Amino acid sequence: MVMEPVMKDTFRHVSYLWDDNYAAKLAGDEVALLIYRSNLLGADLRLTNYAGGNTSCKTLEPDLVTGEEVPVLWVKGSGGDLGTLTRKGLAALYLQRLEALKKKYRGLAYEDEMVPLFTHCLYDPHSQAPSIDTPLHAFLPHKHVDHLHPDAVIAIAASKDGRAIMQEIYGNDLAWIDWQRPGFDLGLKMEQVYRDNPHIKGIILGGHGLFSWGETAYESYVNTLGIIEKAAAFLEKHYSKKRPVFGGVKVAEIPAQQRRAMAVRIMPFLRAQASSHQRMIGHFTDDQDVLEFVNSADLERLAPMGTSCPDHFLRTKIRPLVLQLKGDVLSQSDEELRQQLMPQFEAYRKAYTAYYEQHRQPDSPPMRDPNPVIILWPGVGMFAFAKDKPTARISAEFYQNAIHVMKGAEAVSTYVSLPEGEAFRIEYWQLEEAKLKRLPPEKPLSRKIAVITGGSGGIGRAIAEKLAAAGACVVISDIDDQALQTTLEEMKQKYGRDVCAAARADVRDEQQVREVFAYTILQYGGVDILVNCAGLSISKSLVDTTLDDWNILQDVLVKGQFLMSREAVTWMRRQLPEIVGCDIVNIVSKNALVAGPDNVAYGSAKAAQLHMSRLLAAELGKDKIRVNVVNPDAVIRGSKIWESGWAEGRAKAYGVRVEDLPAFYARRTLLNEEIHAEDIANAVFAFVGGLLSKSTGNVLNVDGGVAAAFVR
Repeated sequence: MVMEPVMKDTFRHVSYLWDDNYAAKLAGDEVALLIYRSNLLGADLRLTNYAGGNTSCKTLEPDLVTGEEVPVLWVKGSGGDLGTLTRKGLAALYLQRLEALKKKYRGLAYEDEMVPLFTHCLYDPHSQAPSIDTPLHAFLPHKHVDHLHPDAVIAIAASKDGRAIMQEIYGNDLAWIDWQRPGFDLGLKMEQVYRDNPHIKGIILGGHGLFSWGETAYESYVNTLGIIEKAAAFLEKHYSKKRPVFGGVKVAEIPAQQRRAMAVRIMPFLRAQASSHQRMIGHFTDDQDVLEFVNSADLERLAPMGTSCPDHFLRTKIRPLVLQLKGDVLSQSDEELRQQLMPQFEAYRKAYTAYYEQHRQPDSPPMRDPNPVIILWPGVGMFAFAKDKPTARISAEFYQNAIHVMKGAEAVSTYVSLPEGEAFRIEYWQLEEAKLKRLPPEKPLSRKIAVITGGSGGIGRAIAEKLAAAGACVVISDIDDQALQTTLEEMKQKYGRDVCAAARADVRDEQQVREVFAYTILQYGGVDILVNCAGLSISKSLVDTTLDDWNILQDVLVKGQFLMSREAVTWMRRQLPEIVGCDIVNIVSKNALVAGPDNVAYGSAKAAQLHMSRLLAAELGKDKIRVNVVNPDAVIRGSKIWESGWAEGRAKAYGVRVEDLPAFYARRTLLNEEIHAEDIANAVFAFVGGLLSKSTGNVLNVDGGVAAAFVR
């Protein structure tokens, strides 16, 4: 049967329902059913966030040495995500060995020494590293167990009267355990609570989340959702019953277009301050639940309290920065905005440092970046800053969950956050530090934001893919909307939905150029790299070249490069002084250096692009903005230029057939090589990838070696 959803509020679960037909195909494979259940539960952020929660099942498997059937626990491994979980993300452990660890356990003071012992219990030595929650699943007797962080349940768990409210909602069907860090001892407590109350359907962990179970994957799924829906329905009945949600409205909501213009205006300055220790990527949201909170009378009371669920504040820091800005930010100068923001960030850093110093222990890891992750601006919305776009987005989603929790808790009782000391013990837990150290190293362009014009053409797309593969957030721009969208979708499939974006624009149009950068700022918070690649080619003799030919080449190649560069520099400078080292790379041509036949309009425009690049390098050096040139030649395969009649024109000029052009161009080079779009992308990466950080005003020819084009 298909489960009918009953929730009618923020927590309603309607999109991801159990499919009996699909589940029937998995019958007999309990691990496959575990993964299916996990993916359903993890697909809804109201039930648990990215990498939050864990699920498990217990099966009988042949011992790899004796061949005898033994019980095995399959549980989501450390750092995995339920929504995207696969078999590779599970930890498989001998259940009997986990039980035997009870004899090794020496008490709460020695909790951390248990986790390394989990690896000695692995059934599959190649499986994912077991998480700290492993004993919580192992010591419950049920075949299928779910541990989630549902907003509706945490709202009860983070309420002053949470235990009593739980009993009002569920009677004796659930049990309660007061807040305690996850670990071996908590697993033992859960085991004892179930032994004392074998009729219960789940356990609420104070301030933390929910454990629920079933004898089959489906029973566990239905039981879990049923518990969550009861909590959600209870909250729904109580919103605005005692008092307005969050105490009512304090700041009037600003119209969407205006607040997003305000967000664009402020984001580079926020990014600069949030990047005082290391460069960050931004995310902005003005979802209605965010606006309800940031515009409320209770914001000043609730925001400083911090979050309750450890999964929340590990992503968001314990509390956000709430901006207090005076005057109309749209009309203030850059310096006025900086002067308003700097003291607020400095105060946050000092407070975070004091929090660290107050609670640090002799074995605490070094203090991490003291800048805020979450920034709230009444009237406008919420900003998040992190090492990359997915992390920034996910951090914002976690704080939205925290907002839902506060809303629910305040509706039925009083919201209670974790004490600072407990929050610190989680944030600076050695086991969390070990998890951070297991993360893969960052890519060379991680933390950088690139805008690429002509992004759906052969060279432009190759550059976009190269930078995205190297870790950059990439915004591609092009005048061809259909090609742009196709390219975007294909890039998202390869590199992820967060790091690729598209903005249609004609580089000749000043307003459209502004809109490309406004879009980029709202998406990512700033801009670090501009690649001017938009172009077209016209090959005609002097007398055959029309004024229209001349004008369009000057407009697209020269004016387009000028407009894009001018706008990029405006935004790059707003990130100063914290973010330094930005790049403009102009894709010019060998024709800027070599005089060839039937090429007056194109060659003149390319020469103008080249010299403009030198002029910009000379002017922008003081801002640490590097300006360099890549000169391609004869990039034929995959290039849109060759679809516009250019190939026919060049073939005529050189007296060869169109189909022979690739070989003709290769033969005339010193290396006898054909040039591909990927070769140009590699040259761009050479300038922006870090090894040439002290190079500006330079020209890199990628032409196979054309002596006439040697820079001298």
